[in-house]
Amino acid sequence: MRDIDMRTFVALARNRHFGRTADELNTTQPAISGRLAALEAEFGCRLVHRGDRAFALTPAGQQVLAQFQQTLHDIDALRRHLGQAAQAQLEPLRLGAIDSVSATWMPALIEALRASFPELRIELTVDGTRPLVDGMRAGDLDMVFCLQPVLDDGFRSYVACMLQMVWAGAPSLIDPDRTYTVAELGELPIISFPRNSPPFQMIAPFFQDEQVLASKLTSCNSLYALVNLLIDGFGIGAIPTVSIRREIDQRLLVPLRVAKRMPPMPIVASYRAGPEWSFLPQAVEHAKATVSGYCARVDPSLVWLDAASQGVEGA
Repeated sequence: MRDIDMRTFVALARNRHFGRTADELNTTQPAISGRLAALEAEFGCRLVHRGDRAFALTPAGQQVLAQFQQTLHDIDALRRHLGQAAQAQLEPLRLGAIDSVSATWMPALIEALRASFPELRIELTVDGTRPLVDGMRAGDLDMVFCLQPVLDDGFRSYVACMLQMVWAGAPSLIDPDRTYTVAELGELPIISFPRNSPPFQMIAPFFQDEQVLASKLTSCNSLYALVNLLIDGFGIGAIPTVSIRREIDQRLLVPLRVAKRMPPMPIVASYRAGPEWSFLPQAVEHAKATVSGYCARVDPSLVWLDAASQGVEGA
């Protein structure tokens, strides 16, 4: 059975007129009649009442119409899906992520995307939150995972997951059996991301007075470099626990016992929206599945889904 015959029958049932159907499909009335006759011959029954009465489908015609509509819907959906996949193979998917994401579940997301779309080209940019957000606004990135949403028109955002934060330092610098107060933490050298960066904006309110940090703070814009400074004993730092699990397991770093815990860090996903970005919803579903799988494999006290925020969308 031909696609054109099914589409002709659906159009005929909608227009209820052979002439209007011929005009819509840019053909002739005899061609419409011929396609209907071929369908009736294939099914072995009348699909349209003949005679002087107003246009009407027979009971069999009603059943055929319902099935054709569903079949054409499924065919069109499959064509859109395959077309999106083909488009994704032609253009790179430009992802951006902060260090804490690139060092945890980003490799699994890239693997999942390539498994579903073998020809997909992926470009990954690892940077801080502000450059990633700016890159989205400038049109240089398609989807980012960082600490702030992109709330401008044409973007969607949601909370991908929550990361537990921990104060950590080298065993030579801290006493693992001691519970540190906020004031005692402030007396230690502190290594953090640069002032005015989103990670720093989480740490400063923790002390409630930035003057506490003024003489003790060393800034660093790289998580990798920051962790190495901690290992070398240059200070303590507040880090997502999942980012330093290996260093903790190897006793290169030790979590501090603290009287006041750091709040968890939200990882926010932002992506472009609109018909020209029709492949991105599939990338989003892969990202959500990847993060969910990662959370299921890791200690749930270290990283978890924020169910209340999963449906929150930006502009």
